[in-house]
Amino acid sequence: MKLKNVISLISVFAITASLLIGCGGSKVASPTTTDTGPAKQEETTTPATTEPPTTEPATTTPATTGDAKETPRNETLYINGLQWGAPTSFNLLSGNPAFPINYGNSRELVYETLFMINELDGNLEPLLGSKYSWTDDMTLRIELNKDAKWSDGQPFTSDDVVYTYQLGKKYDISWSNYWTYIEDVVADGPNAVNIKLSKTNPNKLTVLDSIEIIPMLPKHIWEEIEKKSNNDLATIRKEVNADPIGTGPYKMYFYNDQKITIVRDDNYWGKSLFGKLPAPKYITHVVYKDNAAGDLAFKSGQVDVSQQFIPQVWNLWKDGAPIKTYLKDAPYYVPGSMPSIFFNMSKKGLDNADVRRALAMSIDYKKISDLAMSGYSAAMEPSLTLGTDAESKYIDKDAIKSLQWTTDVKAANALLDKIGAKKGKDGIRVLNGTRLGPYDIECPYGWSDWNASLEIVAQSAKAIGIEIRTKFPEAPVWTNDLQTGKFDIIMNTPAGGVNPSQPWSRAQAIMYSKGVPAIGEMAFWNWGRYKNDKADQIIDKIPTVSDLNELKTLYTDLTKMWLTDIPSIPLMYRPWVFHTVNESVWKGFPVDGDGSNIPPQIAMDGAGIKALYQIHN
Repeated sequence: MKLKNVISLISVFAITASLLIGCGGSKVASPTTTDTGPAKQEETTTPATTEPPTTEPATTTPATTGDAKETPRNETLYINGLQWGAPTSFNLLSGNPAFPINYGNSRELVYETLFMINELDGNLEPLLGSKYSWTDDMTLRIELNKDAKWSDGQPFTSDDVVYTYQLGKKYDISWSNYWTYIEDVVADGPNAVNIKLSKTNPNKLTVLDSIEIIPMLPKHIWEEIEKKSNNDLATIRKEVNADPIGTGPYKMYFYNDQKITIVRDDNYWGKSLFGKLPAPKYITHVVYKDNAAGDLAFKSGQVDVSQQFIPQVWNLWKDGAPIKTYLKDAPYYVPGSMPSIFFNMSKKGLDNADVRRALAMSIDYKKISDLAMSGYSAAMEPSLTLGTDAESKYIDKDAIKSLQWTTDVKAANALLDKIGAKKGKDGIRVLNGTRLGPYDIECPYGWSDWNASLEIVAQSAKAIGIEIRTKFPEAPVWTNDLQTGKFDIIMNTPAGGVNPSQPWSRAQAIMYSKGVPAIGEMAFWNWGRYKNDKADQIIDKIPTVSDLNELKTLYTDLTKMWLTDIPSIPLMYRPWVFHTVNESVWKGFPVDGDGSNIPPQIAMDGAGIKALYQIHN
């Protein structure tokens, strides 16, 4: 499903990647185990319809067939959690490409982006692009690395950049919506491009997203594929692309239904950028049947980097096993998103900000973290920003402190008493003739970390006299309810992910009312139909501002509005990826405080790729 809206634009790559987090047997959700029983760990930014992974073999046979192409263990980095089911395509335009072409979690291995996003500080680091600058308010100039070349030896030039962007204008593909904010992309000689913003709808933040998210494709290869396919997207998508030509440090080596292996390109141009080649000669992703099998392989040292949800990860190193997370202590993983509940702002009772505040104060966030997230969520500090260095710089924490809530059932009851919400004989309060419940609270069936969270919300609400019933429909029903506003309270993640537009994209998803239709029609952001004209004005203004002090003022004012009106309540902080490593074979993975500034992006996503140059046997 192609979402024609800004939220899909800034997170379409994130959607694909996040739907893969911890998954096993399903692209939409993923079976895992938590303290609450079997779970389907997930993380979505906006609802998307994706096809489940097929078990059919690829329609094109790779060059290497026959045996399983075993590789030396001390030369091979094994990973899990990014591929579930047999690979069927390595075509970026197919909509469902396999590892290592899948978006977001392996974007720098075969195809590369212009710049690498660093989760730790939010900075864009050079890769195919050596430098970027705004030459005026409407033009982003990108200088390209003159050393860059494709794996077939052809030079990487501005024509490839223009061609890749233009594919999104020509066809309805993953990066098409960037053209909502772009007027043109033009070459400025062989080693520079200018991205011209739309005169009617300019947005610097989303254009910056594009330069770290869109994988560059070789014009000389793909224009031939287009010709062969008569420029028909449906036909182009059938191209398996079994031996992709990229600029990255790895090439395809072998794949079958059980595993995918890529091999280092010893002629990789990036030696001039990184100073050397990556340490692993091979990277292999075994296709495990479920999380249990993947976890067992990781614990035994058969897997080096795990991107699966592992419950109670601290138990893995109790006996001295060389297993580490990026953070030594809880929450163990760097936060990357904040799954939240959203209120239908037209529902009687829920349309009262004091009722919403009381509910926010009643929720046991620690219990949600401990039971639903295995302790991987830090203490709740409600804000539109995460507490990372990349986002916290935008907020005056002292200015918002008085509006932030904490779990305080006594204070929540006192607030409801103060506004005249009296308890009936059944213990449920009535406010101005409206009984506060039952309200349905929903998320998809089987997403048991979310299911458990909503059960805790319902229990918490009961303690303050609000009746909430959990509702767990199938994912397509939840998607429809979310978008049409057919809900009382609903759970979703507002624009999670690592990109330059955070925290603007999150605020936009929660609070922006422009372009949001009435309840009953499809909305792709602001699902509760919150409306605040001043908030809209700030959200419109932020992408035009570059001064940090001014941005801090704007984000602080916006956060104050959110903390006052409470259109949503974050329930947890989730990592963008579950970066857990076993150093039985490969040592030297980045950890907090090591001074490397290499982010825990599973050694292959964005600036996390730099870990491959640091690890060793």
